[in-house]
Amino acid sequence: MPFKVIPEGDERKVEVVNTSAIDGAPIAYIVVLAAIVTALSFIPFSIILGSGGAMPLSQAVFPLMGWLLGPIAGATASGIGTLVASFLSPLTVGNPVLSLVGPTVGSFLAGTMVVGKKRRGWWLGLSIILLIPFFLYSHRAIGQNGIPTNIFIAGTLIEWSGFLLFILPTRILFTRWITSSNLQLVALGLFGGTWMISGLSHLCAATLSYSIIGWPLAIWNMLIPVIPFENLIRSTVGMVIGVGVIAGLRAIGLVKSREAIY
Repeated sequence: MPFKVIPEGDERKVEVVNTSAIDGAPIAYIVVLAAIVTALSFIPFSIILGSGGAMPLSQAVFPLMGWLLGPIAGATASGIGTLVASFLSPLTVGNPVLSLVGPTVGSFLAGTMVVGKKRRGWWLGLSIILLIPFFLYSHRAIGQNGIPTNIFIAGTLIEWSGFLLFILPTRILFTRWITSSNLQLVALGLFGGTWMISGLSHLCAATLSYSIIGWPLAIWNMLIPVIPFENLIRSTVGMVIGVGVIAGLRAIGLVKSREAIY
């Protein structure tokens, strides 16, 4: 009597993978999201003091690019979208070189927020690296330009709060909320994550800008209440757009990018 063999082990899943991809994200996804970044770059939400320029609403979705595509593909989408917008909408985007720092850093950092084993240790190296702009920023402001320490601390609220949120378990908490099936938790994760990542990307961009411009004490005093309010707008807009996008992607069952966390 023949024996009946029953297969054992995990069920294998076969997926068709688009070979035209960057770090596991299809090129088509990157192109579409880069176009969204470009479109949002035409919408201003705040005036840059002293320059007459305006900050684009696209700043609210840079972290979302990282959560949808992963660190490398997300930074690519934000960078391309911002670069195109710098030529089409120079009033809101500004200098093509300086304008690329915030988007690429923000999307990359957001993409490193993972819940699995892969790339889970990236945050530690990045946290150490982020201490460099903190040192340069504070040295230029306090050491060279004589800005009082309390003014510098108050003026960099979103930077140091974002850094603390990144190195503490809140980074993992925001990630788990974003991956949750409960859209209310997704909204909380998007809000907190956008505040955190936007603060860190602002740190890198501000360090570079301040090394070139070096705004005086009067501007520091004016920025103390303005910058947190701007970040509140970024976080709120990022939350609203992010919840809609993630809910829509889940509903249509679109294949995720390899490094996506939603």
